[in-house]
Formats: sequence, structure tokens, C-alpha cells
Amino acid sequence: MCENVKWTMPQNEVTVLILFYYLKKQKQNIKSKLRAFERKVLRRTYGPTKESDGTWRIKSNDELSRLIGNKYIINYIKAQRLAWFGHIHRMPDNSMVKKVYEWTPVLTRSLGRPKNRWEDDVKSDITKMKITNWKDCIRNWPKWKEFVEKAKTSLKW
Repeated sequence: MCENVKWTMPQNEVTVLILFYYLKKQKQNIKSKLRAFERKVLRRTYGPTKESDGTWRIKSNDELSRLIGNKYIINYIKAQRLAWFGHIHRMPDNSMVKKVYEWTPVLTRSLGRPKNRWEDDVKSDITKMKITNWKDCIRNWPKWKEFVEKAKTSLKW
């Protein structure tokens, strides 16, 4: 039905921030709900497939994956998070954003298992991508950009 439609990731910052909020805690059920919602939107966007005998069927997950080129929204969010991480580390030390990032609170954490921090999630993404010398890669912006682009289509998340 809509075979010529090109799928693009959302460029609206509000949409990306909302999705960051939902992925912040990295809970598996939120990720699976987001994947299901993404497939629902893609099936609605691309429509059903007409078979050679004239019957219609919904597209499979593999067909949807091929249509969008393995660029899932979760990968896009993680890639944007990596890009922001690199951006913060390349900032000058007197930048307000970097000061806030490096600030450590005076208060102690509450009892129990510590909550995952944003930085911990980013560093686990870096290790999953097998980037060993990430501090050197961040300084080399074109090389870091390659890692960010690779993260958008990576299937090993």
C-alpha cells in the first residue's frame, strides 16, 4: 500500500525527550512495550501486503525490519545518548553543562540497591559495542560519530 514511504526517526526534540524518559530506567518491560508500539506504528504506516492470489496480510516483523533498515527507535535513542555523552566530554571544563555533569551531591544515597545512573547506562552501552578506548575516541569526533551511527543499526543491544 505505502511501499514508497521512507521511515525516518523522529527529529522532534520533545518526542526524543519523552522516549528518553521511558528508557531512562532501562526496564525490559518498557523496552518491549516500546518495540511493540513501534511495530504497530510501522504496520499502520506501511499497510498490509497483497499476495499473488489477491489476499491481504499484515507485514511480518522481518519485513518491517528490512523496510526500516534495522533502525529501531531504541537503537536511535541509545545512539543519541552516546552522541550526547561524547558532546559533554568534548566540552571545555568551564562549561555549565560539564560542571553539572561532573558535580557530585553532598547527600548520601538511600538504602537498598543503587539505581542505575545515566552515565552507568551509557558506559554499559559502550562496553556492549566493544569500544575499548572510548576516552580517546570521544576526542576524535569523526571516529566517535562513526560509533554513534553504528549504534543506530546495531542489532546486539
